[in-house]
Amino acid sequence: MTRFTFLHAADLHLGSPFLGLSLKDEDLARRFASASRDAFEALVAAAIEEKVAFVVISGDVYDGEWKDASIGLFFARQLSRLQRAGIPVFLLKGNHDAESVVTRSVTLPAGIHEFPARAPRSFRVEHLEVALHGRSFPDRSVAENYALTYPPAIPGWFNIGVLHTSCTGHPTHASYAPCTMEDLATRGYQYWALGHVHDYGILGQDPHIVYPGNIQGRSIRETGEKGAVLVDVEDGTVLRLRRLIVDRARWARAPIDLAGISDADAVLRRIEEVLSELALAAGGRLLAVRVELTGRTALHRRLVAETGWLRDEVQAAAHRCHEDIWIEQVVTRTSALEDLRSERAETGLIDPGALLAGLEQDAPLRTEAKAMLETIASRLPARVEEDAPTLTEDLDALLEEAVALVLGRLEGEED
Repeated sequence: MTRFTFLHAADLHLGSPFLGLSLKDEDLARRFASASRDAFEALVAAAIEEKVAFVVISGDVYDGEWKDASIGLFFARQLSRLQRAGIPVFLLKGNHDAESVVTRSVTLPAGIHEFPARAPRSFRVEHLEVALHGRSFPDRSVAENYALTYPPAIPGWFNIGVLHTSCTGHPTHASYAPCTMEDLATRGYQYWALGHVHDYGILGQDPHIVYPGNIQGRSIRETGEKGAVLVDVEDGTVLRLRRLIVDRARWARAPIDLAGISDADAVLRRIEEVLSELALAAGGRLLAVRVELTGRTALHRRLVAETGWLRDEVQAAAHRCHEDIWIEQVVTRTSALEDLRSERAETGLIDPGALLAGLEQDAPLRTEAKAMLETIASRLPARVEEDAPTLTEDLDALLEEAVALVLGRLEGEED
């Protein structure tokens, strides 16, 4: 009986600059960058403790070209820990660390096997009768279906396909090395170790087709626990998969319905309740939260008009829950009650709300606003908007907020 365990990881993104976050909070961005390295250290420690037979990393070790050698030296140091423990590593380059993207290098220790980019290559682990087949990216963008170029399975062996791919597509990831489930199944492999998609997912079980997700969340799009996968194999068959959670910081969304709440203190109490639950789930990790307020409330115009007050109070509420919860953003998607409009109608006063109603759908205004947003976006640093909808995609919400802001300030002046 042959039994062994291997570790499948992907999308380490070491050296990620967290540009979007750094514009909001430089210290928080540095801490998330540090968390990425800490997560990889934890992954290496777990591999050694589990005494895995080998480690597979399915692309995007680095986030891009190095600014200096420090991140390469860090990675090599961690691989040396695996080498000293007698654990070989099989590396594949994805779109972020393709040969044309990361041109610098540091000599890696013995026992580290890199898949070439010119053509697929197979590595063998003879004593386990395991064959690993893979091909790295030569450039950032690969439109070819690499899966169809992989060699046939070695009969009687446990075959692993290592591939960085969008597979059949993912709404938040670019299409690279696209393929279908059928393409993967026709190779005759027992396990496909995929990378590129940052969400954990099992696409199939015959054969096993697995995305481990990334080891550390990088933006509000990547919420929840993150890590890798331990794969237990017995007699050439996948016995079970075990998620290995190694992240050291997390992102979370906090949707909060304020419908029927008309008191500011009650709003803050409700926010604090939700944040307390998130803090408990994060298990003491650094936590960055986007608070999303919804619902019809008499406080709508105040919440929109007094954004500084709101953010400060929400951050204070977060710190009452745990010292390491940070508010990444407060998004107000509430709507106003109609009592002011009816009061104005009864007194014969001009209703600003009625005057502004539907303004966000005015075609000339939308065209002008879109042009202004495109100009602003073009002046932002590259990749700042990668973690959120583009400014023009969020045009409707921005115009709705602008109307609410005007009404909120008018209401404040009247009070």
